Amino acid sequence: MKTIKDVFAVFKQRLGGVYNANETEALTLLVVNEISGLSKAQIKAFPEKETTIEQTETLNTILTRLQTGEPIQYILGQTEFYGLPFKVNPSVLIPRPETEELVEWVLTSVGSHQLAASNILDIGTGSGCIAISLKKNLPNASVSAIDISTGALETAKQNADLNKVKMDFIEDDILNSELDLEHSKFNIIISNPPYVTLHDKTQMHTNVTDFEPHSALFVPKDDPLIFYKAIADFALSNLTAGGLLFLEINESLGNETVGLLQAKGFRDIELRKDMSGRDRMIRGTRI
Repeated sequence: MKTIKDVFAVFKQRLGGVYNANETEALTLLVVNEISGLSKAQIKAFPEKETTIEQTETLNTILTRLQTGEPIQYILGQTEFYGLPFKVNPSVLIPRPETEELVEWVLTSVGSHQLAASNILDIGTGSGCIAISLKKNLPNASVSAIDISTGALETAKQNADLNKVKMDFIEDDILNSELDLEHSKFNIIISNPPYVTLHDKTQMHTNVTDFEPHSALFVPKDDPLIFYKAIADFALSNLTAGGLLFLEINESLGNETVGLLQAKGFRDIELRKDMSGRDRMIRGTRI
């Protein structure tokens, strides 16, 4: 690899068996942008610009890791979510664009419902992307986040520092919660819990199944809504009257998840599609 044009050619050749042409093009552009410091516009405008020896060595190292299917976000150690920087590593899921839509829905709901939004809880926070994005956009709110993983919580704390927000992080298992919140009620509870079934797993790219944490992805075949049952019960006890529950869901289980919340007594339940037209998120109100 000598010029930027050469970099694109080599990446295209060596990643052809892992990614399609458009994905490879986007990955290469992202990597060259990160390593060279050139803007994406500059990269496209000056393909004959040469890379340094050090840059070439780094590009080769990244390319070798990409060939294994390792996500670029883990290789670079960072990603962007809702316009904010986040550190990521194999202890946390890589934030997805669909989850940005969930955050947006919370923020617009706060305005339309004229909620005080003084107390927010994120269940299964992972990298902290949801909780931190909400805190950044609702600076007067008190935001707490729980996760079962100590590694995830450590990453989330680093991301809170990175984005200069103060919030509480708690280690807890929502399936066997030991939280004593008798004197603390939430206006909003939000969660993007594990919801991938074993059938879904067969349809997923190996860069997800081989590298991202399974505890944050998969659910038992015989009880795919196990986390939603636990979260709904928790919300019934810990949401204020009129408080809102937001959930990211399995696109194949939208109606089932709505039925679950109805059976638990939530009202004004809305199932919403993501940008791809898939059932992806639900909002319900505690009576």
